[in-house]
Amino acid sequence: MNVLKTALLLAALTALFGVVGYWLGGTGGMLIALGLAAATNAYAYWNSDTLALRAYKAREVDAASAPELVALVHDLARRADLPLPRVYVIDNPQPNAFATGRNPQKAAVAATTGLLRSLDREELAAVMAHELAHVKNRDTLIMTVSATLAGALATLAQFGFLFGGTRGGERQNPLALIAMMILAPLGGMIIQMAISRSREYAADRMGAEICGNPLWLAAALQKIAGGVSRTPNPDAESHPATASMFIINPLAGGAIDGMFSTHPATQNRVAALVALAQEMGIGGGGAPASAPSAAPWGPRRSRRPWG
Repeated sequence: MNVLKTALLLAALTALFGVVGYWLGGTGGMLIALGLAAATNAYAYWNSDTLALRAYKAREVDAASAPELVALVHDLARRADLPLPRVYVIDNPQPNAFATGRNPQKAAVAATTGLLRSLDREELAAVMAHELAHVKNRDTLIMTVSATLAGALATLAQFGFLFGGTRGGERQNPLALIAMMILAPLGGMIIQMAISRSREYAADRMGAEICGNPLWLAAALQKIAGGVSRTPNPDAESHPATASMFIINPLAGGAIDGMFSTHPATQNRVAALVALAQEMGIGGGGAPASAPSAAPWGPRRSRRPWG
């Protein structure tokens, strides 16, 4: 169901791109817009990982520079039956993380220094497992394509407003152009956010299964949401289209299940994870105060598995 919903939403986003092109320039404008959408998607497909990592000044780490973090991610990747991803650290005090890459063979996961300072080993494992779930589900490509299309749609609408659209040889009504400049990007943003929300629940569930305990991820989400609400992220503010990539919306704390949220409400995600834990026979009925102490993939080493 999630796959079908995502496919329909991506189709709707592409169709909206064509509608805006038709409004600006008739059939020729529609064809140009759809060609631009195809070129944009192709560029995003080949360069998504580089663009995202560069935007946040991420630095790659290895077994020598961050032995415990890299070992943790690689252990989880093996559990998920995935190729070993590249691992990056972002020097940013806001606790957060994302995954990128056009396919599992080209995947990378990135964690902020704020995240590494905030979480214990089990919680960090759960977050990295969530990101690897996005890789396994190929959400990294889906989210990059939707974000790129939404951004390009906004640019196309602004271009049409600044230079004026013509259809059938007649210039468009300025008021209609203003409405199109506002409504077209808004529609693209809503579709992109709907895609993101549908993928987060799926990644939460699979990530919990990879790490072995849904309560670890529930505890991590609560800590991250609290940290995000207290810690501005200027890099994310400069690249708002990338907000959907992160495990928690980096632009604001406490996102709600509403039309303009890139993520489901944290409390709803936690409730779903607690319910999953009950299905698996783990823990009690309430939201976790902290993560359990024993990791199923190997011995516990330290509370700060990086550096």
